[in-house]
Amino acid sequence: MCSQVDTFREQITSEAEHLVASFFPQKLLELDSFLKEPILNVAELKEIHSDITFKIPEPILFTNCHDGLDTVSLYRIGVIYSKFRPIDEALKFETTKMLVMPEGMMKSNAQLVDLIERVKPEIRTLIEKCNTVKMWVQLLIPRIEDGNNFGVSIQEETVAELRTVEGEAASYLDQISRYYITRAKLVSKIAKYPHVEDYRRTVSEIDEKEYISLKIIVSELRNQYVTLHDMILKNIEKIKKPRSSNSDALY
Repeated sequence: MCSQVDTFREQITSEAEHLVASFFPQKLLELDSFLKEPILNVAELKEIHSDITFKIPEPILFTNCHDGLDTVSLYRIGVIYSKFRPIDEALKFETTKMLVMPEGMMKSNAQLVDLIERVKPEIRTLIEKCNTVKMWVQLLIPRIEDGNNFGVSIQEETVAELRTVEGEAASYLDQISRYYITRAKLVSKIAKYPHVEDYRRTVSEIDEKEYISLKIIVSELRNQYVTLHDMILKNIEKIKKPRSSNSDALY
């Protein structure tokens, strides 16, 4: 059992040292190149707008079933209230036309979906690699003793920074899911109230906001790789050997 644990520690050490020395610099260069691609540098935010193709339906006349005299003009939005009945008896409730989505569904913003699908793996990668390096540093922390704990404090600070980066990266994934939920609610509002222009404009605003957020996320991922790489390399001696021996100084 002990040999298996030692093997695990060696694997973690080898992988973490490779991540800090090679993988982190490689990823920060890749992300810096990603930030310069056309997909993240559109000239006008209008280029990422997604066309909302719902048509405004023609109003339909209904009569009040209680007195049979008053007529009202309603937009048919999929529900006929029980107190209303069509004037034409040939038009039955069961055959009432419903609003349907173009081509069967309302499509997502294709450009943003493609961008999100590229950004999400980068977020997951950062979380996984931070977890590995964090485990490595934690395994290097020596037992608790009085005095000579400056190196230990550096280790603990490094672990705290890695944990912070993990949490921020996880929040990016939550932000993406909130975008889809928010946009879906707005599109549902457009389907229900197609004659309200503000809902349509809000969808465009949400798309623009998400595009800017995704660009900021990529920038933050790059910066986090830079920060972690620099921080760990500058303190690598204290991280690997937090407590120095003073026995040589006695002779």
